Amino acid sequence: MKPARAPRSNRAQIRLLVVKQDRQDGQDPQDRIRHSRIDDLPDHLQAGDLLVVNDAATLPASLHGQDARGNQLEIRLASQIDKRVWQAVILGAGNWRTATERRLPPPLLKEGDEIRLAEDFRARVLGVHDLSRRLLSLEFNMEARDLWSCLYRYGRPVQYSYMNNELALWSVQNVYASRPWAIEMPSAGHALNWQLMLRLMKRGVQIVTLTHAAGLSSTGDNTIDRALPLAERFEIPPNTIDAISRTKARGGRVIAVGTSVVRALESASSGLSGFTDLRLDSGYQPRIVGGLLTGTHEASESHYQLLKAFLPSETLTRVNRSLEEGNYLTHEFGDLCLILAPLSTRIATRSLFAQAEV
Repeated sequence: MKPARAPRSNRAQIRLLVVKQDRQDGQDPQDRIRHSRIDDLPDHLQAGDLLVVNDAATLPASLHGQDARGNQLEIRLASQIDKRVWQAVILGAGNWRTATERRLPPPLLKEGDEIRLAEDFRARVLGVHDLSRRLLSLEFNMEARDLWSCLYRYGRPVQYSYMNNELALWSVQNVYASRPWAIEMPSAGHALNWQLMLRLMKRGVQIVTLTHAAGLSSTGDNTIDRALPLAERFEIPPNTIDAISRTKARGGRVIAVGTSVVRALESASSGLSGFTDLRLDSGYQPRIVGGLLTGTHEASESHYQLLKAFLPSETLTRVNRSLEEGNYLTHEFGDLCLILAPLSTRIATRSLFAQAEV
């Protein structure tokens, strides 16, 4: 499959592969795969379904600077830990036009080393992660309004070499983006515009939000990449939990727009906010989410492996074949896949959130 190399000028052209699991009495679910378009999304959902989107806005999380010896490097923020402290991945000299895995190695940094980003903007190494010497805790020399001002003045969106041109920050924002938490765009929502969401609501599909700090998808460090996704911050409004409970009680489906939404919702039993290190794979059975709108990815990518929590391997093989034969585009501006589980029976879900502060 080929990557989408630029944002779509016409989002109605985005294709949608629909994977629907139909349950017949006394039989295992049967998977049906069909080709569609994103504009037909309301036709694939039913009145009473609930769509949950991640409203995190995308940060300019790539910062270029140099160490005390003048070595050029790039900081890619991973997550905010405290007012001044962020976890970050360090890359060597170069920019997004070079494939991440082919970038020069960064200079070796140790606790106390300083990175100069601008005349008035610096970061100090607080610690080096055991996972990799390229995964650091950094303390910036400012906080609050001053820090955010510098991030937006000197930072750029994280992007990769398959893109044709440098991305503007506005081009990596979903239309409902709110708080600037995401390191990379929660890309499963990029095809949703206000007209399509209005049609969904007229169909009887409710739309609610949560905020999840979607992190890096690639770092160029094999050790870090195998550990992705790292722990990421999330916050779920109480009204979203209430909407989920009502939807489940009447037998509707909770459909997550992106795996970041899945990670947040499936972590909600321990609280409505915090950090989640939940890993989705074939060994995980979703308890809350009954459907997923997600991007398309190559079978070799970590994101593809997350889909094993929703579909058996043989179905994923068929899905991948359909994507390849249909010439679907991959990555953040690519085409989409809608996975729908059978309609649920009426169940009480409040127990799933028993430990959460609602």
